[in-house]
Amino acid sequence: MSTNIKSVIIGTGSFVPSNIIPNKDFSEHRFYEKSGEPILRENSEVIQKFQDITEIEERRYADKEHMASDLGYFAASNAIESSGTDPETLDYIIVAHNFGDIAPGSTRVDVLPTLASRIKHRLGIKNPDCVAYDLPFGCPGWLQGMIQADYYIRSGDAKRVLVIGTETLSRVTDPHDRDSMIYADGAGATILEGREGVNEGILAHKTQTHTSDEAYYLYSGKSSNPDLISDDQFIKMDGRKIYEYALKNVPLVIQQTMEKSGTGIDDVKKVLVHQANGKMDEAILKRLFKLYGIREAPMDVMPMTISKFGNSSVATVPTLLDMILKNKLEGHQIKKGDRVVFASVGSGMNINAMVYNF
Repeated sequence: MSTNIKSVIIGTGSFVPSNIIPNKDFSEHRFYEKSGEPILRENSEVIQKFQDITEIEERRYADKEHMASDLGYFAASNAIESSGTDPETLDYIIVAHNFGDIAPGSTRVDVLPTLASRIKHRLGIKNPDCVAYDLPFGCPGWLQGMIQADYYIRSGDAKRVLVIGTETLSRVTDPHDRDSMIYADGAGATILEGREGVNEGILAHKTQTHTSDEAYYLYSGKSSNPDLISDDQFIKMDGRKIYEYALKNVPLVIQQTMEKSGTGIDDVKKVLVHQANGKMDEAILKRLFKLYGIREAPMDVMPMTISKFGNSSVATVPTLLDMILKNKLEGHQIKKGDRVVFASVGSGMNINAMVYNF
């Protein structure tokens, strides 16, 4: 690995669907516990408690005619345009997702061909040396794609890599599970380029996978409604265990990554964390600063979009980054020389973090 080559972000893009789904749209749903017992509280109470915990007020769903690969293509095109990159010069296209292309009204996964191949085809790239592949890694998938791209670039194997995170989680949610209100659709993309003799770029990263007790905190399962007889599989989770797991482990992985990069807590200008749960993300930030002896974390260091966009899995962090760099997120900017921490946690259970110098 070359220490002289840095992986530099030269372009970003995102696609946020225009269909806004407010919390009130769930008012007529029949919610059940995972045991199959109906939840007897009024839906208004269930929805308000959900909003208090997650901070989600609304989320975005994809148009019926759009699949995850379509959203990924839109975000990729946006990144290519913003970077001025000739797509024929891309060495890799890495597409992070979890469920492939899913048609509306179905939970059937379609990943043949891979989403990366579909997106490369739609971009019109003829170069066979542009290698396109998918990366299923839970919500940390986009960030893991960035980490893989960094290895390719610093090894000298690649000069430019396009990393995409795209998902249509709304199509694998159980309408009878209150956790279904968390999930959303969207896509984000980033182009990394190898450059020598620069101060900017990826400084360090770290990944962990915990499976002893944690492997099935997120899983596919039947509907919570025992009267719904179907072979459909929906995304399910043990929210309390995920919350406790994240608070225990994510701050430590971030700290280890910061130490690898020689970054102190006072050097961090922004923390871009996966938009999973508003209260959970805030608790992660507080735990991180507590590791450095700071009791009150400055909340303005952590921009959030979850209240309006929901949790679009692999798309949350690259979308957040794109919005900040293009001055579309009020109150947040990233300037030259700023050190930014990226972090994510999700099914697997996987955690990763990265420190980047802009």
